[in-house]
Amino acid sequence: QVQLVESGGGLVQPGGSLRLSCAASGRIVSINTMGWYRQVPGKQRELVAAITSGGSTNYADSVKGRFTISRDNAKNTVYLQMNSLKPEDTAVYYCNVDRVRGFTWVETNVWGQGTQVTVSS
Repeated sequence: QVQLVESGGGLVQPGGSLRLSCAASGRIVSINTMGWYRQVPGKQRELVAAITSGGSTNYADSVKGRFTISRDNAKNTVYLQMNSLKPEDTAVYYCNVDRVRGFTWVETNVWGQGTQVTVSS
């Protein structure tokens, strides 16, 4: 019923910036919390940042002051602006929505396909 499509990953030098986007497609009425997670091989997926439908945000301590999450409710899209990137930010970044409602359906815990972010000189 809903698909999340991410874009914006790539290779960047330390100290550089990237902006990730995630658009939710489908006949959507509302989306609760949208978030970004990341995962490196051999480690658990971890929350990077999340934003509620009302605009409240939550960040991992490791990215506070460097990353900014935002959303455009009219476009069902969430963004992650990543500044001052470090090599330890290298990971696959996944978009997530905790609950999305259509006219006749509800889906929970929906994931995007992931986008690679590599920070290296």
